[in-house]
Amino acid sequence: MTSSKDPLLQPYRLKHLTLKNRIMSTAHEPAYSEDGMPKDRYRLYHLEKAKGGMALTMTAGSAIVSEDSPPAFGNLYAYSDEIVPWLKKIADDCHEHDCAVMIQLTHLGRRTGWNKGDWLPVLSASPVREAAHRSFPKEIEDWDIERIVGDYAAAAARMQAAGLDGIELEAYGHLMDGFWSPATNHRDDDFGGSLDNRLRFTNMVLDAIRASVGADFIVGIRMVADEDWDKGLSKEEGIEIARRLAGSGRVDFLNIIRGHIDHDAPLTKVIPIQGMAASPHLDFAGEVRAATKFPVFHAARIADVATARHAIAEGKLDMVGMTRAHIADPHIVRKIEEGREAEIRPCVGATYCLDRIYEGGGALCIHNAATGREAIVPHVIRKSEGPKRKAVVVGAGPAGLEAARVLAERGHQVEVLEATGAAGGQILLAQRNPRRRELIGIIDWRLAELERLGVPIHYNVFAGVDDIEERAPDLVVVATGGIAQNPALDAGDNLVVSSWDIIAGAVKPEGPVLLYDDNGAHSGMTAAELIARAGVELEIVSPERMFAPEIGGMNHVPYAAAFAEHNVRVTINTRLKSVRRDANGLIATLGSDFSGKAVVERRVAQVVVEHGTLPMDELYRELKPLSRNLGAVDYKALLRGENPIPQRNPAAGFDMFRIGDAVSSRNIHAGIYDALRYGVLVRAKPV
Repeated sequence: MTSSKDPLLQPYRLKHLTLKNRIMSTAHEPAYSEDGMPKDRYRLYHLEKAKGGMALTMTAGSAIVSEDSPPAFGNLYAYSDEIVPWLKKIADDCHEHDCAVMIQLTHLGRRTGWNKGDWLPVLSASPVREAAHRSFPKEIEDWDIERIVGDYAAAAARMQAAGLDGIELEAYGHLMDGFWSPATNHRDDDFGGSLDNRLRFTNMVLDAIRASVGADFIVGIRMVADEDWDKGLSKEEGIEIARRLAGSGRVDFLNIIRGHIDHDAPLTKVIPIQGMAASPHLDFAGEVRAATKFPVFHAARIADVATARHAIAEGKLDMVGMTRAHIADPHIVRKIEEGREAEIRPCVGATYCLDRIYEGGGALCIHNAATGREAIVPHVIRKSEGPKRKAVVVGAGPAGLEAARVLAERGHQVEVLEATGAAGGQILLAQRNPRRRELIGIIDWRLAELERLGVPIHYNVFAGVDDIEERAPDLVVVATGGIAQNPALDAGDNLVVSSWDIIAGAVKPEGPVLLYDDNGAHSGMTAAELIARAGVELEIVSPERMFAPEIGGMNHVPYAAAFAEHNVRVTINTRLKSVRRDANGLIATLGSDFSGKAVVERRVAQVVVEHGTLPMDELYRELKPLSRNLGAVDYKALLRGENPIPQRNPAAGFDMFRIGDAVSSRNIHAGIYDALRYGVLVRAKPV
């Protein structure tokens, strides 16, 4: 066990509530709701963090208090009585592990779409458009204010009835702070102009909530204290609002945000992604705490224990939010307590989690496939019962390393064969973009885990059938990955180079370059960014109706910034048909899927193409007839959570399955999920 003097492990008293340590998960919406309710998937996600030792988990991001606040991304319906028993289940389960549970309430105001939910008009303090959701809000009226204030009070009462430990109101980018900010409040009545007027709606809401839940129930506010925007709320006014709220006697904590979120670019400054500064607003949150002498919480890319410990030890925060870090590893606190900090799975800042939410999917960690799937795959791998297996994993990319880790945790004897001199697979390419170097943490963590588990990796072994047979395994996992492939061209296949060639440095960009990307993922965009930053003239061409559709809005931002800064031309709805040589240059012929008459040519020095990967499956096909299952997988059994390996050739010596890009071109998460779910379900050695 670690020393009880660790600042992170000290209890914190908030009003009547004693939080057992200083680590929390701040409110966020994982988009696991069903019909606006936090059912079992939602509950198990928060329960896992409670099991992992967290002191406080804040649900929802945010739960909506009114029907005319249509859900933007899976928001919970705090306006419905139906939510009470579901939240009570979460609270009861988490309380068994001494983890407090709160919820964030809001009216989204203009930060949603008018054509969602019940198609009621979106509103805000003033009719200022919000770019991210393309809403045109109406100006809130007196009768709107009256009913929404009542909705806040009714929602707070539901949360109290559910047995939650408290609530938090959201005031950044939503309706409440829409009144605060000069950028969104252009009113000339009692709700506009002076700071007193701009706080009138907030004060009305707080008064109504206190009248509803009483003085003892914990009420906090997650608030912007500086919009960092020339036309928005200033730092001086933001801190003054914090002072007034702290002195009002109606709130019990402040959860501090800095920045504005009306579209993707500023959002990444509030919630930084990889390649951006870590914990950029921590010192500012400390300033607010010093100015108010009031409980302050904060989270903004505080991804590592050392920074979190510093935040508490230096008095910058009272509770430190490690939200994305707990999506990567919900057992951070338990590992700190047990002296196993080195085993914490790192958040690598990929922000796959948030990009999926904002694109309409549920939150998933790029390299923890159990998060959000707690009902079907475990975070803690248990030992297998019965005879142990002798397993050979071919390939030391993320999928292969994960398969080896899971099988070793189950107690099987495992070794890994890797064709090259280093582990990492395609991540070794991805991290050549300086902004994305943190991705190597996916590999480094698994290498450390395999060392702890005693799993050997044999490098520079281009495995063939003989290499497998001489080891006499009874389980083979083929994780050989894929190799870059060209798109289908009418002519000129031999005149193009791949995005991999550019990223790896095997081919130097020569301008002008035409980069054709009909995959829409990070590989093409990484090559494009490297070309642009090399100062080479570049045009990106895509047949899609947007560029890089496989990359979410937050990861879109740094690519778009690089392209804007380097005058990169982006052409959509256009397909590369062919390439031909012309003197010392190339002619790229471009066409349209929408019209056969639209044909144009570009004269360039280089054509770079990105078309995903082709499986490197030669070994798999050679081993297939030698395996007990003949390579087959029982998908119905897999989805039922049963052994997915059928016995079709019982006389053979080994079972076999393949994972990741050795199957088809996908992404890091898909390969890791393959490895995890196959690894935990494969039955013990047949006897």
